[in-house]
Amino acid sequence: MNAPQPHRPLIAIACGGTGGHLFPGIAVADQLKQRHCDVALLISPKEVDQQAVKAVSGVEIFTLPAVGLQNRNYFSFGRSFFKSFRAARQIFKSRPPAAVLAMGGFTSAPPVLAARKFGAKTFLHESNTVPGKANRFLSRFVDAAFVGFPESAGRLRSQKTLVVGTPVRPKFFAADMGNPSACRVQLGLDPAWPTMLVVGGSQGARGLNDLVLSTLPLLAAQPWQWLHLTGPADFEKVQSAYAKLGVKSVVKSFLAEMDLALGAATACISRAGASSLAEMAATRIPSALVPLPTAADNHQFHNAAAFAKTGAACLVTQRETSPAEFARILTDLMGNEMSRQKIQSALAQWHSPDSAAQIARNILDYSGVESSKPEPDNLVDKPVAERRLVA
Repeated sequence: MNAPQPHRPLIAIACGGTGGHLFPGIAVADQLKQRHCDVALLISPKEVDQQAVKAVSGVEIFTLPAVGLQNRNYFSFGRSFFKSFRAARQIFKSRPPAAVLAMGGFTSAPPVLAARKFGAKTFLHESNTVPGKANRFLSRFVDAAFVGFPESAGRLRSQKTLVVGTPVRPKFFAADMGNPSACRVQLGLDPAWPTMLVVGGSQGARGLNDLVLSTLPLLAAQPWQWLHLTGPADFEKVQSAYAKLGVKSVVKSFLAEMDLALGAATACISRAGASSLAEMAATRIPSALVPLPTAADNHQFHNAAAFAKTGAACLVTQRETSPAEFARILTDLMGNEMSRQKIQSALAQWHSPDSAAQIARNILDYSGVESSKPEPDNLVDKPVAERRLVA
């Protein structure tokens, strides 16, 4: 970790809780560092956060004692909220930030509220079509909001909003992303075989694993291999299922190098978190999206529906889709080159390569940190429904 430089502006990013909040926050942090800012990441104690930040350098990292609101744990949630607020206030007391960016989730609100007491400008980023509870609450307090989908702008109470897409880490633009064979070799796969990637995310792997396993016997004879990221609970069950059917596969409980996984893939079966969708758009990977049925406000369904409406993905409902229908969809994704090309072309409109840079520029301009002129797509007053994602 680099030592903070007192003459540089400090920008704090609250981005813990899930990879969908953390990884876009890291992408913005990279852009801020390039603009000669010191950056502090405020994360949660969850294992996904603690593991992910091990590969991050050049920023300060603080863990807040935050817990999510679930199963009516109102007391523990409220207590952790207050503790996180006090912890953030103590962090900012020693060095007040010029701005704080909240990426959504249960780590977001305490730092924003604490930073306001020090005169910092405050911002949020909402990556989903349907904003989460934390961002809906925060939107009335922040100076401006950035959103991934145009639809979400009208669901926030912020007075200034910019549609920027969802930031993607630079590694998804690396040169070897265009070389599937090289990515497959690094993952222990056959470099010559088409590859189906299965990834359920940190919270929704079980139902997706069961859907894939119920369909697998119908696909066992297909001339492709599988890269299946199971989550920790189902690893042995899934690995055994492939082995019994003699299906060529690499099964892992977790893989940090999602850039390699997508680089190796011919097609993908995935949940529909906004960060995952942004990564698939960046790498142009055709996918069958299976929204998590229990996601808050059914936001994953609305994310997937937005992609499917433009032809950028296939939408599959976990509870209604039969194994036979799912097998048909996957066979078309893997075997129909024309279908894949159409999906890849549609994915281009969802890729916002300048998203993290737009957020960084606007934070600094709006906070008065930089003297440069505002970009042409700078923060705008509502309404913004007619604005489109940057292609």
